[in-house]
Amino acid sequence: MKKNLVLCGFMGSGKSTIGHLLAEKLGMRFVDTDTYIEEKEGMTISRIFEEKGEEYFRMRELEVCKELSSLKGSVISTGGGTLLREKNVKAIKKNGVVFLLNISSGTVLTRLRNDTSRPLLQREDREKAVKTLLSQRTPLYNLAADYVIDAEESPRKVCLKIMDIYNSL
Repeated sequence: MKKNLVLCGFMGSGKSTIGHLLAEKLGMRFVDTDTYIEEKEGMTISRIFEEKGEEYFRMRELEVCKELSSLKGSVISTGGGTLLREKNVKAIKKNGVVFLLNISSGTVLTRLRNDTSRPLLQREDREKAVKTLLSQRTPLYNLAADYVIDAEESPRKVCLKIMDIYNSL
């Protein structure tokens, strides 16, 4: 059985959308780490941040990365901050090939213009926050990634690019 196909990238890069498409086309199971944590905790990520804090959430994230690395042949979509931590990267890469979905801050802002569910975007200076976070996170995403994919195109095209690489491994 092949390694898991792991998607990482900034919020709005298409990890969930592309992950579902990949799982469907490759006949694999799809797991979204944020959804997985929400199901285990019985509350939304926003509420976890609010009630238990970011550090608690990040500890849960590490546990989930370790748990999911034991899966075989799955498509795993990681939260925007998951692979910023080396421990999470090590855990997920034990049995995963990591694809970074790379997008610009302009694309993030366009795709998430009506999104109110993301704790890190609940601020007045959204544009500045996105640009700052993206510039801080991109080098770490690049370190975690085995492959960097331009995700500015349609989900279908991005999916095909990833499938070509994954199927050649």
